[in-house]
Amino acid sequence: MLVELTVESYAVVDRLRVRFHTGLNLLTGETGSGKSIVVDALGLLLGGRASVDMIRSGEERARVAGIFDVRDNAAVRAVLDPAGFEIEDGELLVEREVLAGGKSRAFVSSRPATVTLLRDLAPHLGDIHGQHDQQLLFSSETQREMLDAFAGAQPLVAEVAESYRAVRRVESELAELERTEQEKLRLLDLWQFQRREIESLRLQTGEDAALENERRVLQNLGRILETAGAAYAALYDSPESASSLARLAAKKLEELARIDPSLGEIRESLKPAEVALSEASYALRDYLGKLEANPGRLEEIESRLAAIDKAKRKYGATIEEMLGYLEQVKRDIDAVEHAGERMERLRTERKKLTGEYDALAATLGARRKEAAAKLARRVEAELAGLAMERARFQIALRPADASASGKDAVEFLVSPNLGEEPKPIEKIASGGEISRIALALKTCVAVPARAGGPVRTLVFDEVDAGIGGGVAEGVGRRLKRLAAASQVLCVTHLAQIACFADHHYVVEKRERKGRTVVDIEELEGAARTREIGRMLSGEKLTSEALKHAERLIEMSCK
Repeated sequence: MLVELTVESYAVVDRLRVRFHTGLNLLTGETGSGKSIVVDALGLLLGGRASVDMIRSGEERARVAGIFDVRDNAAVRAVLDPAGFEIEDGELLVEREVLAGGKSRAFVSSRPATVTLLRDLAPHLGDIHGQHDQQLLFSSETQREMLDAFAGAQPLVAEVAESYRAVRRVESELAELERTEQEKLRLLDLWQFQRREIESLRLQTGEDAALENERRVLQNLGRILETAGAAYAALYDSPESASSLARLAAKKLEELARIDPSLGEIRESLKPAEVALSEASYALRDYLGKLEANPGRLEEIESRLAAIDKAKRKYGATIEEMLGYLEQVKRDIDAVEHAGERMERLRTERKKLTGEYDALAATLGARRKEAAAKLARRVEAELAGLAMERARFQIALRPADASASGKDAVEFLVSPNLGEEPKPIEKIASGGEISRIALALKTCVAVPARAGGPVRTLVFDEVDAGIGGGVAEGVGRRLKRLAAASQVLCVTHLAQIACFADHHYVVEKRERKGRTVVDIEELEGAARTREIGRMLSGEKLTSEALKHAERLIEMSCK
């Protein structure tokens, strides 16, 4: 429910702040006074399209803010919780700004939000019905959604949609397999050749690096033998080798230690060096023992590296990449060889999922058929109270192609006059008749949807277009009835409707400091009677108009 609306620098509005209430909130005023600006500003707040033309002349931005009472509104929480927005004390602050540069910004609970989030929230906060929305009644999709809302079938519609998406996923995968099967069969021979070629190499990770190292050794064998031999001699084999000198030093230190025991520590510190020299000498000796000229081995290495390099040019820059390519080829071959089995499994799954979808769609169709008869009777009853007692209203359900919304095409048919065959609304109803049909539908659909749930805000702009007299009284009574279950905001020009208001607001244009501004004021008592009298008499308020206004207000309470 909308608790408070603030509008700043929007169109001719300088700053406007108004509190709304439960029940029927009616806005009246002279033609062109700016009544619809309030509705348009609310539309912007609920995710409507932003335009720089909305900004008041000379200002840098336009701002609209609304405070909504959303306590016990689980649907609003379901939208906000995943996005991390919190609701404080059961109230939700929603803001929208339009900047002079053309951009717009949205805020929810004083945090930046996307316009998409506002649009997701909109159905749970308010429903605006204006002249444009009457045209939406001509849409088969809108008519279907209204029937589903009346039937309380939204959870079932969601199940049907999920089932349909599951069928489509399987069909898409199956179609892709069938489309590519011939192409992959042509590639199968190539993949099998590639697998054999790579597997025949028996590649080992790091093998090329090891072979490169071994080749360098064999290519430089003479130099290695000479240098390693010299190193071995320096370490161990010559009379003046490091090992000989270390042993000599150790012997001298042992002699000295017998004279001065403190030198024993130096002798001990020399032992690790002796061990290290010995180990290095033995390792070098073993290395020299393994070295031998082997032209055959060098040729084998050259041949092996050439084969690996050739494979690298085809399958990857490294052995690891080639082995990865081999695994991919194996998977591709396996997929082709088992494609028939996969397709058969998918066909079986498609049949199962299609059966589940058909069953759900049939259940939904039966629910719609039952609800369509009930809704048609209720709408006819509502139209009878709106001076369309001879009108016939029908809801036609026809088979349609399978879709996420089921297998039914929904069409609202109306016959405003006796003896005429019901036809689609847009082909037979006048503007005033469409307004009354729209109100009748809203009255029938909104009340069942409200039962046990949070109060929603229903907004009607110019719902009285093309009507007057006794019809207007009927419209007022329907709005009053609708307001018993929902908060209703309505812009009207007719006193016969305004007299039913629970809360009456007048919108006026005034001049302030050389600028036109819009003000809104809630009326009570005599002020409200004068406004209804003005609506009856025009510019000059007469005593007869005031008496008539008093009678209208009294009549509305009965």
